[in-house]
Amino acid sequence: MRAALTRYRIIAYVVGVVLVVLMAIGMPLKYLGDNSTVVETVGPAHGFLYMIYLIAVFDLGRRAQWPIGRMLLVMLAGTIPFVSFYAERKVAHWFRTTTEPAEPVAVTS
Repeated sequence: MRAALTRYRIIAYVVGVVLVVLMAIGMPLKYLGDNSTVVETVGPAHGFLYMIYLIAVFDLGRRAQWPIGRMLLVMLAGTIPFVSFYAERKVAHWFRTTTEPAEPVAVTS
């Protein structure tokens, strides 16, 4: 399950960065500067990467046995700028709290 978490964390970061670039650079250039080059290149890339993000979230959620509501919220996090970064941190926290090994028990003979 750790590999699924690593895949999710990487794609969440990449999708978040691409979305911020699209919104902070591409959209102002398109609507204020009349230059849609960034939107035409980064937009489809974000769409493709978002599909990979959805697969990674589904894979991790299935392995971690998340409720469907949690899985859907994490999936939606890739559509709002900066929220995927927050969701990635929350998911890492959920993973740490649910999969931490129990404290070692001293065995006496």
